[in-house]
Amino acid sequence: MGAEAEVVVQPGIPVLDVPPCPQVDMKSPESGIFQFSPSIRSGSFSDIGPRRYMEDEHIRIDDLAAHFGSLLQFPKPSAFYAVFDGHGGAEAAAFVRKNAIRLFFEDANFPQASEVNDEFLEEVENSLRKGFLIADLALADDCGVSSSSGTTALTALVLGRLLMVANAGDCRAVLCRKGEAIEMSQDHRPSYALERRRVEELGGFIDDGYLNGVLSVTRALGDWDMKFPRGSASPLIAEPEFRQIMLTEEDEFLIIGCDGIWDVMSSQQAVSMVRRGLRRHDDPEQCAKDLVTEALRLHTFDNLTVIIVCFTSFDYQEPSPTRQRKLRCCSISAEALCSLRNLLDGSGGQ
Repeated sequence: MGAEAEVVVQPGIPVLDVPPCPQVDMKSPESGIFQFSPSIRSGSFSDIGPRRYMEDEHIRIDDLAAHFGSLLQFPKPSAFYAVFDGHGGAEAAAFVRKNAIRLFFEDANFPQASEVNDEFLEEVENSLRKGFLIADLALADDCGVSSSSGTTALTALVLGRLLMVANAGDCRAVLCRKGEAIEMSQDHRPSYALERRRVEELGGFIDDGYLNGVLSVTRALGDWDMKFPRGSASPLIAEPEFRQIMLTEEDEFLIIGCDGIWDVMSSQQAVSMVRRGLRRHDDPEQCAKDLVTEALRLHTFDNLTVIIVCFTSFDYQEPSPTRQRKLRCCSISAEALCSLRNLLDGSGGQ
């Protein structure tokens, strides 16, 4: 296993130091929609890949309510996941991971509720957006983070049946719905037409696929040597885009991965591979490791981090025991048996 940077929170154990995109409009089957409640469990794996330094960080909290205790009230079940893919050094990604709970929940005044409704959805989105921007400014103020260090950020919240993904950068979240890959985020790269237009309207330029000839993403936290002074519109922004759905019994799992995975694998290929694995052994941790191993086999050139979040359990069969080889029976005629006996008697007399 390669170098891994992760915060995994088990229930009851506190963590220490730790314009919007159109919503995904998917009609849910009427049958069982209100009865369904996600059964959440997750696994993750990271590897340094061919790089000299590990700049990825990630967070897994399968039970957000248990983590905060009585401090905050969340719909049940509740969970929080994040991937931070650093560049220009590991400082920015490490800082955001270390302070994520404070930045995204405490400082951003995350709303409290026991049920999900339209008002709560709007408050959650506004709070997460605020959290991204607070994290961006905190990187500018921290003397331990270089102004040339930055990080992409993707967060995924599960609140009851709500799945909300916020993304700034080129990490990607992909939902598996009955085997079909549904992308829950947009890669913010200079090749994306809407991002290119926004960059150029704000005085930036794209050179050989790089923002201002330097950066391969158009949204990131940090990188203050590339951003205009505070309060000024900049080609490089920390503003996240959001996508959300209400989960149903057809939604099997979510893959969250840094771009080292998606550089060599399509969303559907990753979903199909994880689905096969879960049907064999129902182990999201092993599936995350297998996905990283496959990306390395396909010669990815980046650090690798994957989180698999399962919403239901797969029915899988234990491997059947090795079948015993059946012995073939054959009959021997009386004449052949007599000849065999005479042969053996003759050999024994020698």
